[in-house]
Amino acid sequence: MRIMDFLDKESIELNIKSKSKKEVIEELVEMLSAKGLIADKKVTIESLMEREELGSTGVGQGIAIPHSKTKGVKELVAAFGVSKEGVNFEALDGEPVNIFFLLLAPEGAAGLMLKALARVSNFLKNKYYRRKIIEAPDKNAVIQTIEEEEKTKQ
Repeated sequence: MRIMDFLDKESIELNIKSKSKKEVIEELVEMLSAKGLIADKKVTIESLMEREELGSTGVGQGIAIPHSKTKGVKELVAAFGVSKEGVNFEALDGEPVNIFFLLLAPEGAAGLMLKALARVSNFLKNKYYRRKIIEAPDKNAVIQTIEEEEKTKQ
């Protein structure tokens, strides 16, 4: 599974403006909605917030991977964001989150969601790639970093 198969270039934001968990989720969902990738924005946000109530998807090391299976999408889609200042996302390590990778899959696509979560976490656990993403000057640099990492997985 390749990240660029489900992450559209237009769904990358290197200057997240939101200051709270809910605002970040809304900002990322709005990017997908603007591209026509979400059928129901309200249902999608509700499903993501319900997932957050089970436990924060802020996994530590400045990373959050909010995710949900929802009626709001027809296929696996993703949005990616970076906050230079960091956001309190109630991460497991208590640190602010700088890198957000939102994943949405259709209801009933548990296997697909698990594969995508594993792929994204494997990519983001590498300190070298995290630093390159935070320092990326533009979307193309983020895509190049992802593609560079994916070449090492082949």
